[in-house]
Amino acid sequence: MAADETRTEVPGGYLYRRHSLAVRITHWINVAAMTILLMSGLAIFNAHPALYWGKSSYTGRPPVLSIGLAEGPDDSVIGVTTIAGRTIETTGVLGVSNDRKGEPSARAFPWWITIPDDLWLSMSRSWHFFFAWVFVLNGLIYLVHGLASRHFARDIAPTGGDLRGIGASIRDHLLLRHPRGEASKRYNVLQKFAYLAIVFVVLPLVVLTGLGMSPWMNAVWPGWVDLFGGRQSARTIHFVCAWLLVLFAFVHVFQLVVAGAWNHVRSMVTGRYRVDTGSAGGTS
Repeated sequence: MAADETRTEVPGGYLYRRHSLAVRITHWINVAAMTILLMSGLAIFNAHPALYWGKSSYTGRPPVLSIGLAEGPDDSVIGVTTIAGRTIETTGVLGVSNDRKGEPSARAFPWWITIPDDLWLSMSRSWHFFFAWVFVLNGLIYLVHGLASRHFARDIAPTGGDLRGIGASIRDHLLLRHPRGEASKRYNVLQKFAYLAIVFVVLPLVVLTGLGMSPWMNAVWPGWVDLFGGRQSARTIHFVCAWLLVLFAFVHVFQLVVAGAWNHVRSMVTGRYRVDTGSAGGTS
């Protein structure tokens, strides 16, 4: 929904200001920060590629997830990933993957998806901590702007009509049908629930569980990480939430491509979104 309904007529439709400057700037800062946070986080994970539940990894209980090596045929090694006791071979992607020279290398996640691309834990942490604060401060700016401009209340909060139409919205998404005309200016109910879940559940969990792994925060407020079940539980939740964000990003980009990539990208760069008046609304 637009914060400003100023229109510019164009052949077959009109352009209007869909996103404010603040939303556009914070969006692209988030894209950069979250990309670097993911890549540096995977490099940190590579230093100890296993996740546990509880306060400590020294309880003797098997990890919830682990990525490592196993003996393959003819004295070779293969990459394996174990989830809740079930092990699958993941050679070439996880556990064992090719290095920059094309030679097999033992590491949980491959070099091309980590920052830095070699096993340098202290540098990975430096990247991660710096961009974590960029992400938090940028998120606070977005949150304050969204509340002050009533963006969340006006555009994101589901209405009674949205809830009644959730079945139709699910069906339209499965059939890759998207609103056209004036209807394209409004977020559908699935978008609203997705944005609310990400902004008010997943992102706060990422931040809080990240702080839960910080020795500094534990010294300031001893024992508070037990709210998540312990430091290892916080690390596991942090990891899961990070991949939920990746899943959200993939679905988000896919939906933009299907619905008209250029129009949506332009609206997040210039703020201007095109509405075709040749279609009265509804889905295509």
